[in-house]
Amino acid sequence: MHALKLTQIGNSVGVILPKEVLARLKLEKGDTVYVTDTPDGVALTPLDPSFEQQLEIGREFMREYRDTFRALAK
Repeated sequence: MHALKLTQIGNSVGVILPKEVLARLKLEKGDTVYVTDTPDGVALTPLDPSFEQQLEIGREFMREYRDTFRALAK
Protein backbone atom coordinates (compact mmCIF):
# COMPACT_ATOMS: atom_id res chain seq x y z
CA MET A 1 0.00 0.00 0.00
CA HIS A 2 1.20 3.50 -0.84
CA ALA A 3 -0.04 6.67 0.82
CA LEU A 4 0.00 9.46 -1.77
CA LYS A 5 -0.29 13.15 -1.04
CA LEU A 6 -2.31 15.49 -3.26
CA THR A 7 -0.20 18.27 -4.71
CA GLN A 8 -0.79 21.45 -6.68
CA ILE A 9 0.13 21.03 -10.37
CA GLY A 10 -0.52 24.31 -12.17
CA ASN A 11 -4.22 25.12 -11.70
CA SER A 12 -5.02 21.47 -10.96
CA VAL A 13 -4.47 19.03 -8.13
CA GLY A 14 -2.79 15.70 -8.75
CA VAL A 15 -0.83 12.84 -7.26
CA ILE A 16 2.70 11.80 -8.07
CA LEU A 17 3.02 8.05 -8.49
CA PRO A 18 6.16 6.40 -7.13
CA LYS A 19 8.50 4.66 -9.60
CA GLU A 20 7.52 1.26 -8.18
CA VAL A 21 3.83 1.89 -8.96
CA LEU A 22 4.62 3.11 -12.47
CA ALA A 23 6.74 0.02 -13.10
CA ARG A 24 4.04 -2.30 -11.76
CA LEU A 25 1.41 -0.72 -14.02
CA LYS A 26 3.93 -0.55 -16.91
CA LEU A 27 3.32 3.19 -17.25
CA GLU A 28 5.54 6.07 -18.20
CA LYS A 29 5.20 9.81 -18.63
CA GLY A 30 2.47 10.67 -21.17
CA ASP A 31 0.51 7.41 -20.81
CA THR A 32 -3.22 7.46 -20.10
CA VAL A 33 -4.72 5.90 -16.97
CA TYR A 34 -8.37 5.25 -16.21
CA VAL A 35 -10.11 5.67 -12.89
CA THR A 36 -13.09 3.39 -12.33
CA ASP A 37 -15.48 2.99 -9.42
CA THR A 38 -15.30 -0.30 -7.54
CA PRO A 39 -17.24 -1.62 -4.55
CA ASP A 40 -14.16 -0.81 -2.42
CA GLY A 41 -13.56 2.70 -3.78
CA VAL A 42 -11.76 3.48 -7.03
CA ALA A 43 -9.22 1.66 -9.19
CA LEU A 44 -6.45 3.16 -11.30
CA THR A 45 -5.64 1.11 -14.40
CA PRO A 46 -3.83 1.53 -17.72
CA LEU A 47 -6.54 -0.56 -19.42
CA ASP A 48 -9.58 1.14 -20.96
CA PRO A 49 -12.61 -0.43 -19.20
CA SER A 50 -14.94 0.39 -22.11
CA PHE A 51 -12.63 -1.50 -24.50
CA GLU A 52 -12.74 -4.57 -22.23
CA GLN A 53 -16.54 -4.32 -22.21
CA GLN A 54 -16.59 -4.22 -26.03
CA LEU A 55 -14.33 -7.28 -26.17
CA GLU A 56 -16.67 -9.23 -23.92
CA ILE A 57 -19.67 -8.31 -26.10
CA GLY A 58 -17.71 -9.58 -29.14
CA ARG A 59 -16.83 -12.82 -27.35
CA GLU A 60 -20.48 -13.41 -26.44
CA PHE A 61 -21.51 -12.76 -30.06
CA MET A 62 -18.93 -15.24 -31.34
CA ARG A 63 -20.05 -17.89 -28.83
CA GLU A 64 -23.68 -17.41 -29.83
CA TYR A 65 -22.94 -17.74 -33.55
CA ARG A 66 -20.13 -20.31 -33.29
CA ASP A 67 -21.77 -22.71 -35.77
CA THR A 68 -22.35 -19.94 -38.30
CA PHE A 69 -18.69 -18.87 -38.13
CA ARG A 70 -17.55 -22.49 -38.60
CA ALA A 71 -19.76 -22.84 -41.69
CA LEU A 72 -18.43 -19.56 -43.13
CA ALA A 73 -14.83 -20.66 -42.53
CA LYS A 74 -15.23 -23.70 -44.83
